Amino acid sequence: MAFFKTHIELIAAIFSGILIVIAFTLEHQNLYAYSVITYLLAFGIGGYAKAKYGILKTFEDKQLNVEILMILAAVGSSIIGYWTEGAILIFIFSLSGALETYTMNKSRKEITSLMKIQPEAAWLVKEQKTVRVPLKDLHTGDMILVKPGERIPVDGVLQNGQTAVDESAISGEALPVSKYEEDELFAGTVNLSGAITMEMTKPSTETMFQKIIDLVQSAQSEKSPSQQFIERFEGRYVKVVLFAFVLMLFLPHYLFAWDWNTTFYRAMVLLVVASPCALVASIMPATLAAISNGAKSGIIFKGGMHLENLSVVRAIAFDKTGTLTRGQPEVTDFVIRQGMDKKIAMAKIAGIESQSNHPLAKAISDFIVLQGITPTPNLTIEDVPGNGLRATTNSEEFLVGKPKFVGEELAETFEDGLLEKLANQGKTVTFVRDNEGILAAMALKDTVRDITKSTIEELKKAGIYCIMLTGDNRKTAAVIAKETGVDDYIAECLPGDKVKELKKLLKKYEYVAMTGDGINDAPALATATTGIAMGAGTDIALETADIILMKNDLSRIAYAIRLSKKMQRIVKQNIFFSVSVIILLIISNFFQTITLPIGVIGHEGSTILVILNGLRMLNRNV
Repeated sequence: MAFFKTHIELIAAIFSGILIVIAFTLEHQNLYAYSVITYLLAFGIGGYAKAKYGILKTFEDKQLNVEILMILAAVGSSIIGYWTEGAILIFIFSLSGALETYTMNKSRKEITSLMKIQPEAAWLVKEQKTVRVPLKDLHTGDMILVKPGERIPVDGVLQNGQTAVDESAISGEALPVSKYEEDELFAGTVNLSGAITMEMTKPSTETMFQKIIDLVQSAQSEKSPSQQFIERFEGRYVKVVLFAFVLMLFLPHYLFAWDWNTTFYRAMVLLVVASPCALVASIMPATLAAISNGAKSGIIFKGGMHLENLSVVRAIAFDKTGTLTRGQPEVTDFVIRQGMDKKIAMAKIAGIESQSNHPLAKAISDFIVLQGITPTPNLTIEDVPGNGLRATTNSEEFLVGKPKFVGEELAETFEDGLLEKLANQGKTVTFVRDNEGILAAMALKDTVRDITKSTIEELKKAGIYCIMLTGDNRKTAAVIAKETGVDDYIAECLPGDKVKELKKLLKKYEYVAMTGDGINDAPALATATTGIAMGAGTDIALETADIILMKNDLSRIAYAIRLSKKMQRIVKQNIFFSVSVIILLIISNFFQTITLPIGVIGHEGSTILVILNGLRMLNRNV
């Protein structure tokens, strides 16, 4: 029953085709009355869906459409005795409609499959017991048990255990991702190995999984400028064709001395071949297929318009932190004073830093713990706002922080000017001072993503100008710009400054994209022709952007651009082909070199071909 409902149009078209064959056979056996009845059945079964849609759409939009032209052409063909041609017209028209519906269903298949695999219940851990409860009964902060092989029910943070997770439903990547304590987990992904306990951080209606579904459904209903133009053009074009049809019914008889049968026959052929079915089908199937392709590849397009705009982008501005870089400081250098036991020193430093919530302190503490060193306990810590930390034991005092806090001269002379060398590399240096002087220097840096440099190179090869806009100081910005390979950079940018720079780029390049992840990037994302947000970005960045990279994979930008350019090529091919066929058939009809059957096959065949060409956008080898 489900199969029948899904493929009702295709089944009706095929059944209509079978009836045409039967009617044709009856006609050649001189059973004319039976053949007409069978043709009428073929008309009704094959043409019902399109006729109903065309009539309702005409009343709704208050203008004629392609479907009305096809109804008139089929009826006209039967009136002049061309039952077979009229029925074939209905058959191929219904077949192309079924194919277009298939394309739309295919483009929604990924979203439908996501909705089907979305868990409906979860194991709630309460008072050391696990209870199976519906998702709607869960609340933020609840602890949830996820067993091996189960789908993770909601977004959250891993609190106990470690595992590997299949995130292909969201990212499209086949390789499992290892997850440890404090790592993020996403609804709809699969827990592959160990049993884990997670803390729910978002309501089930606000998970990344649900956002993907909502965004793609919204994108599929939004039409590109080209599609909107074609739909506006369609109404006017149909009126022109009908006007030409009326003229064709009379003028050739008086101007070229055609007999009335020939005149009416040629008018009917004109009605068939001049219908813009192929032109109307040139854009939407390809656009829907491209949006579906993007969703499978971790790219969410919020509409066909943004796909179209991306194909002409000539410059891309990038935020630095969290976009070109990971957005998290990592320890790159750890230098201990000569003569000091390295393990003892690092244990003391970890004991201090582990008691601070500052991102730099956490990065240092994590780095030391990963070396297998246990932090020294029982240190008394005092936070000195804007400077660092003061730690005391029975016999020692430690200062941890920036050079001015620990003693600028001591910091500058430590290890023969190490501070200047590290600062020139765009690194932030934290010092530790004890009773004897500088104990250690730790350099931290927001490291560039592994994929960033190759992505920038690919974009530059495609002729796209790449610029970095960052709020960081010039020295750090210069180092990151060199590492990433961008064409230029602007440092010390406030949100308003980023908007100003975007406007300059728009004036120079006309079509400009902006990629960012933070609240401060939202104004620039809105200003750009195309705003691209990192999937782990802030809510306001995700809402403002036109395109979202669900897994923060910058290489998806280059893929998205290739996808959009391929779609534009296919759309142009479709438009050129469909218009050429219409012109050729109209001219051929005027010179009486084609028959109605050839006109039907040429017109409807071209429609089927452009839809099939659009389906090529589902291929992920772009």
